[in-house]
Amino acid sequence: MEMRRLGGQGLVVSALGLGCMGMSEFYGTADERESIATIHRALELGVDFLDTADVYGMSKNEELVGRAIQGRRHQVVLATKFGNTRLPDGRFGPVNGRPEYVRQACEASLRRLGVDVIDLYYQHRVDPTVPIEDTVGAMADLVRQGKVRHLGLSEAAPATIRRAHAVHPITALQTEYSLWSRDPEDEILPAVRALGIGFVAYSPLGRGFLTGRFRRAEDLPKDDHRITMPRFQGENFQKNLALVERIKAIAAEKSVTPAQLALAWVLAQGQDIVPIPGTKRRTYLEQNAAAVAVRLTSEDLRRINEVVPNGAAAGARYADMSRVTL
Repeated sequence: MEMRRLGGQGLVVSALGLGCMGMSEFYGTADERESIATIHRALELGVDFLDTADVYGMSKNEELVGRAIQGRRHQVVLATKFGNTRLPDGRFGPVNGRPEYVRQACEASLRRLGVDVIDLYYQHRVDPTVPIEDTVGAMADLVRQGKVRHLGLSEAAPATIRRAHAVHPITALQTEYSLWSRDPEDEILPAVRALGIGFVAYSPLGRGFLTGRFRRAEDLPKDDHRITMPRFQGENFQKNLALVERIKAIAAEKSVTPAQLALAWVLAQGQDIVPIPGTKRRTYLEQNAAAVAVRLTSEDLRRINEVVPNGAAAGARYADMSRVTL
């Protein structure tokens, strides 16, 4: 497995990470046994960068990851997040970036994960009611206390990133980035590169859409969170399906899957970028991991850019975009 450096503070991770969110909720029925087996298989393949958050599965995802890495902590670069909150009925509550909450959230995550230190601790979403300097100041205290090794932000705007980085070095920014979510190219990627901050691409497979598995919206389970997203609805779905057909055609020429082509494209955008495709099945994990060996020529990249240019996807990333890029 190829390795990549995130940021300038010495964090080195596998070129491809594993997003664990879907193992607990959002994407259909959960299967804990298969999910843990998937994490174990990832480590066997050299995929050591595991991504979770306290909000996934109402905190159950951290517990699952904690059980999976028990006795294997030395093999893992562990990332988790705080800031998004959930109400007792499962709905999302307000974002919380208050310093006292940062400390509470970290202690709770350490307990659920069963570890002494978190390798990369992200603010999941920016709290518009709390100065970013205050939030990152509290996160920096966690580093000084030895509870966290590196700091990250998720879905933050360039100005926020710069202010945060002035308080304490930010190692990585996590934002959605894929062939159908290329907006970070406009301002975010240039900003983090200027500061020497690594970039972690979540949903690099367009939440599974770019795999080519979905032919119609009805293919998604009724309890699947994706059906609430504009890109998976109505005319947007059909327009985006046309993009996938173009990706499939290029993938077939290279004898790879559409998912492998999509991941290889993200990997080819820079050595400072690490995609973290999520899966809860070993079969898909193995297919995704093989994308690291796919080499795209300059002509391949030109053709992909031609058929799926920046802004080609139909529909917003979320039904409510008010929590992102603040």
